[in-house]
Amino acid sequence: MIFHEKPVTFVGQVRLKVQDLERSLKFYTSVLGFTVSERTGGRAQLTADGKTVLLSLEQPEDAAPKQPRTTGLYHFAVLLPTRADLAAFVRHLAESGIQFGSSDHLVSEALYFSDPDGNGIEVYRDRKPEEWTWQGDQVVMTVDPLDFEELLSTSGQERWKGLPEGTVMGHIHLHVADLRQAEQFYTEGLGLDVVCRFGGQASFISSGKYHHHIGINTWNGTGAPPPSPDSAGLAAFTLVLPSEEERNETAERLKRIGAPVSETGGRFLTEDPSGNRIELLV
Repeated sequence: MIFHEKPVTFVGQVRLKVQDLERSLKFYTSVLGFTVSERTGGRAQLTADGKTVLLSLEQPEDAAPKQPRTTGLYHFAVLLPTRADLAAFVRHLAESGIQFGSSDHLVSEALYFSDPDGNGIEVYRDRKPEEWTWQGDQVVMTVDPLDFEELLSTSGQERWKGLPEGTVMGHIHLHVADLRQAEQFYTEGLGLDVVCRFGGQASFISSGKYHHHIGINTWNGTGAPPPSPDSAGLAAFTLVLPSEEERNETAERLKRIGAPVSETGGRFLTEDPSGNRIELLV
């Protein structure tokens, strides 16, 4: 997948705080089909291919319910390799009795639901990039109904056997307090591009002309506060850059716009103006 490997900058891993690790592991393995690659105490790492960690779960000592009307995670999005995989997952959700929403975004077909803590999840497949429509530097996306009849009738009858090899973390979508400030951080600081805007409440940001690696919105209210540290929700996510040189240049850009950057044991950490924490990887 050309949008989730060098030389593109992309989201590699999402780290979530949960209230009950056992409950979350049961959900993420049985419903989504992740496998556990490592577990230590109150933490677990989940993978689709047995090698690459896509999702990390941690249970804080005094974990609290996910707080509403705050900044943080809107959803993380798992990208499946094929349309047949998405059709198989639709059948699996229906058979499992999981309630879900759906949408055709023109660039992709997507399903939406939440984990037991209320963390939003998207599972989607991309249309081919040559099928996307660009108007200048903006990609055309919309929120149309998903044609389930066509999807299921033209994508074979494969059974869901868990996340297939080739699954990646497609993107992350965040609640922010101020759209303009967040755009500045992700473009001037991280060097990404705004490729789509929905009015004055949401922007979609990417590297390498993808439809989006990061979404930001103010749907929880302009000026929304960050959640408390022990709240279930987003702990951090990783942004994978193509080289050490690019990471160093990114750190300098972030410092020039006044964004926090720290380096501890070779780990580069930053956070956007709404408190969403990001680790910069190579």
